[in-house]
Formats: sequence, structure tokens, C-alpha cells
Amino acid sequence: MNRNAWFRRLNWILPALLFSGCALGPDYRRPEVAEPKSFRFGPPPTTNSFGDPGWWQVFQDPVLQGLIGTALTNNYDLKRAVARVEQARNLAVAAKAPLYPQVGYGGGVGRGRNAVLNNPTPLDGATESTASATLNAAWEIDVWGRIRRLSQAAQAQYLATDEARRGVTVSLVSEVATTYFQLMQYDRELQIQRDATNAYAGSYRIFDQRRINGVASKLETDRALAALANAAAVIPSLELSIALTENQLSVLLGRTPGPVPRRSLADDPNWQADIPTGLPSALLERRPDVAAAEQLLIAANANVGANLAAMFPQFGLTAFLGKVSPELSAFTAGTANAWNVGATLAGPIFQGGQLRAQYRAAKAKFEESLAGYQQSVLTAFQEVSNALIARQKYAEVRLANEQAVVSLTSSVDLATQRYLNGKSSYYEVLQAQQELYPSQRAEVQARVNERLAVIQLYKALGGGWTNTAPMTLR
Repeated sequence: MNRNAWFRRLNWILPALLFSGCALGPDYRRPEVAEPKSFRFGPPPTTNSFGDPGWWQVFQDPVLQGLIGTALTNNYDLKRAVARVEQARNLAVAAKAPLYPQVGYGGGVGRGRNAVLNNPTPLDGATESTASATLNAAWEIDVWGRIRRLSQAAQAQYLATDEARRGVTVSLVSEVATTYFQLMQYDRELQIQRDATNAYAGSYRIFDQRRINGVASKLETDRALAALANAAAVIPSLELSIALTENQLSVLLGRTPGPVPRRSLADDPNWQADIPTGLPSALLERRPDVAAAEQLLIAANANVGANLAAMFPQFGLTAFLGKVSPELSAFTAGTANAWNVGATLAGPIFQGGQLRAQYRAAKAKFEESLAGYQQSVLTAFQEVSNALIARQKYAEVRLANEQAVVSLTSSVDLATQRYLNGKSSYYEVLQAQQELYPSQRAEVQARVNERLAVIQLYKALGGGWTNTAPMTLR
């Protein structure tokens, strides 16, 4: 049979061999998980979810929006996550490459005695010049689907890495927002504490003057001085918290520690009262950690098939085309032409149990990944439930603290009026102040905690970034 006949036959033999094989191992099916009908402590399920809109639609503060945008551009943890995605994408491309023929070239020139291209060959003691130039091709026919399974595993690893990158983005958005509101809380607490310090200082001056005049006792003066000192001692602690939080936020923004612009807590608008949580089943599609865990499960499932296929023989085709001649001058002549087409077969006979052990290890890895996926689902439902109950309870705490602040503010005004009218001593004013200022700080903390619970709910629902499709493999 001549060369052209061989090539014509290969035109239909090779595709038949390639596509006739089946991929060994189990095909992936998403495991069933116990999904609640609704989130605990949440409203009735709805088709829309608080996690659907982008962060720029949730956080209406323009200063906070600018900080989040800066963090998404400059944060180094996010840059590392993006680089990991690019690594995984190219590894997936590399894993898919063996599905195609591998073509290369080779050549060499030499001169020697009893040798052809550095290979000892009896030439009756002759000294010869040798030269070759070839184009080589090799192709493993993926009959059992080993290469396809490895490619599926690499593709799933890439998608898991991309979901992890999205998880870093979601965490970054929520962390910037959380730190921003903590700064607003510390600012407001510092203002309250300075007001308290000024008020206690005024009380101390009054008591001290009364003591000098013999009207008040040293006990009253000492109590007023202690109240002043306790209030003043809190100010450095709050200033330290502000500085440390600014440094933390600066690092999130990818810049050296420094002051951070922010608005006042008093200017922050009221947050959404009714927050839809959506369907529990939709949470599994939106949460990046759950999606990443499922992709790792897909990769583990594909590796089971790849290790099973490794126990079977591998079929391949090889070919080369080129020129080989003992003389450089013969390269231009037809007698130097060389070509070859061949088939290969290779398979294991005895490996000391290595292949079976690798197959069992792959199955154990699948079981590990399955447990990890199921655990990530439970964790997702837990975090949503925790955020829902936290938001409810912090709202109740805030309402109670607001009522306490209103009542205590009224009591301070009343005690002051009674003192000015000579109906009571200034000691009554001091007692009312000592109850008011801690309640004001508690009310601020409860108000911010309520907002932080909403941020955590947004994060738990998988919000924070658009669900953009990953880069395609090329």
C-alpha cells in the first residue's frame, strides 16, 4: 500500500478511534443536600434576594462606595486571588492539550568514524558526514477517557479558583464596609465621651467650689473627680481604636496606614427595614464558597475516572517526515526523503499495587470533597440564620437603648432645672449624667451592630459582586 493510501485511510480511522472511546469512571451528579424550606428567623421565602444587587446598590454612602472601589483595585489579597485564577486557567489549558496531536521538530549534523549522528554504526572504518531534519508527530488516542477526565479535573480546579477569587471579593467588600462603620461608631463614641468629660469637669468645679465654701462635703467632690477621671480615661482608648481601625482599613485599600475619610453616623440614612432573603436553593448557586466546594467535588470525581483509566492500555499514533542523509549534498536529492507512520500500545502489567492505591486514594479524595461540599452548605445556612437573628435582636437592643437615652436625657434636664430652682443638689445632676452617657454609647453600639448584622447577612447571602462568568479557556 502506498503512502497516499495510508493517509486516506487515516482520515476516517483516526476520528473513529478518537470518538468511539468512552470516558471511564462516574459522571458527576450534584449530591442531594437537606435544604430548609425557609431560613430560620427569616421572612417567608421570595424569588428576589438581598444578595442579588451589587454592592454599589446596597451601600448608598458615596464615601464608602469610593473606598470599596479603591479596595477592589488595589487590595493585594485580591490581586493574589486574581493571579491564582490565571495560573489555574493556564493549567487547565495545558491539561487539555494532550487531546490534540503533539508536533515537534528535530535535526542534527555531524561527522565521525563508524558513527551516524552519534550512534555507533559499523561503516568499515569509514569517516562520514551525517545530517537529518525531521518533523515529528505523536498522538495518544484517548480511548478510555483518561485525558478527558484530567482535563475535566483541571477545568473544575480553575472554576473553583475563580469562585475563591469571587469569595475574596465578597469578603473584601463586607470587610471594608464593616471597618468603615466601626470608624463611624468610634467617632460618635468619642464625641459622647468628650461631652461627658466636659460635663463632669463642670460638675467637679461646682462641687469643689461648694466644698471650699463649706457647702459640700469632700465625698461629693471626690465622686465628681472620679467621674471626671473615668470619663477622661476612655478617650485615649477610643482614639487608639480609631487609629488602629484606620490602619486596618488603609491596608484593605492597598495603601500605607493613614487617615481615612468618612461621614458622621448621624448622616447615615436608615437602612432597609424589610430584607428579602430569597430561596434557600438559590443560595447554593450564589455563595462563592459553596460553588468552589462543588467544583472541587467535580474535580475529585473526574480524577477517579482518570485513575481508573490509567489501569487500561494506552493507544497512540506516531509519525515523522523529513530528510536523512549521510552526506549534506544529498539533502537536495529525493533519496534523502524519510517518513514513517506507526501505532503504539502500552499498558501496565505489574506496578506493585501503585495504580490500585492511586485509584483508591482518588475515591477517598472524592469522599473528602463530598463532605466538604455538604459542610459548606450547612455553614451557608447557619451564617444566614445567624445574621437574621442578630439583626432582629440588635434592632430590639437599639430600640430599648433609644428609649433609655430619651428618658435619661429628660432626667438630666429635669435634675438641672431642679438644681437651678434650688429644689435639689447638684449631686442629683451628676448621678443622672453618669447614667446618660454610658447609655448613649450603648445606643450607638447597638445601632452600628444592627448595620453590621445587615452587612453580614449580605455577605452570607453571597452578595458583594456580580456573578460574572469566568474567562473561557483558549
